Amino acid sequence: MPEQLKASEVDSKTDPTVAKQFDTETPLSEQIQEFYKTVDGMKVGLLTTIRPSVGPVSRSMAVSKRNGPGFLFIANAHSQKFDDLKNDKTAQVTFQNSSSQDWVSVTGKATTVANDDPRIKELYSPPLKAWFGDLGDGIHTGTAEDPRMSLIEVKADFITYWKSSVSSIGFVKEVAVGAMTGKVANTGVTRQFQSKELEQMRKDDA
Repeated sequence: MPEQLKASEVDSKTDPTVAKQFDTETPLSEQIQEFYKTVDGMKVGLLTTIRPSVGPVSRSMAVSKRNGPGFLFIANAHSQKFDDLKNDKTAQVTFQNSSSQDWVSVTGKATTVANDDPRIKELYSPPLKAWFGDLGDGIHTGTAEDPRMSLIEVKADFITYWKSSVSSIGFVKEVAVGAMTGKVANTGVTRQFQSKELEQMRKDDA
């Protein structure tokens, strides 16, 4: 149910929605498992890179594989995002479920890997050819052997995610009651993983 805004939250310049929904009760192991379940249900996200003289640039990307808190993407080495990452390794991957409103934000560093990485053959699937095309020269074939076929690997430095704790109807009700009463809607929980938690997640996934 919506909660009353406190004067102390205003005086301390606290965002009441963030403060009231930040999860300090759920065990870390459960938070991690719910993160994996949430993000694995969202196969396509926005990959954001930093472009010189422009700033953040995002594009929709299908996740090829999740390794613990990290993400792999098959991508065309000729695309401009590879130039972005040569200049600045900073990357962000974001996901949102439009039905539940659950969202995930992963910030970290990205490395690019050329076509000789054996993981490309492991992750390749025939529909990828539709995004690369076949030049007909026996080289640029849109297959796993195509030299354009490359990997982007994002290693997380910080993860935050929000998970709904109410139904779609409950969400609308929370917002409506909050708007009418001046109370703060309480629709879900916000969780964060920083360096300590991320290292543990990588060890557990190894």
